[in-house]
Amino acid sequence: MNLYIIRHAIAVDRGTPEYEDDSQRPLTEKGKKKMRQIASGLCALGVDFDLILSSPYVRARETAEILADVFKTKADVAFSENLIPTGDPDLLIAEINEKYNANSVALVGHEPYLTSLISLLVSDNASLDMTLKKGGVCRLSANDLHHSRKTTLEWLLTPGILVEIGEN
Repeated sequence: MNLYIIRHAIAVDRGTPEYEDDSQRPLTEKGKKKMRQIASGLCALGVDFDLILSSPYVRARETAEILADVFKTKADVAFSENLIPTGDPDLLIAEINEKYNANSVALVGHEPYLTSLISLLVSDNASLDMTLKKGGVCRLSANDLHHSRKTTLEWLLTPGILVEIGEN
């Protein structure tokens, strides 16, 4: 199984008067454009998804929708409360195991939750020191998440590298 941990793209700043509810902050136009370029970079790498699972927050949902559009994939786009900023990684893993039969899953969410999720899956430690930039992608591989949370960190790519890959 491959897990692609994807942080949402650039969104409207926190505290913007029209978006006092943090869950309603959308992507900026720059964020949407850059996410399309990032998705093109993922396509160029041969990435594919059976499932795109996203936080229901607007900025994550929009990021997931861009992925689905660029990939022109038949992958389902589903939403999980376990991917919101205060989500529970154990409940997320249980949800994936119980509800979905997929070999390649994109998980779209927020920081610092995603870094904690990666840390738990790679090292069983919630404090691995790493940076996942907006639009950044981390690929983890696992034999089986049903019996173990153990995964291997395959790569961690910045948005800039993915944009460059997509352009070449």
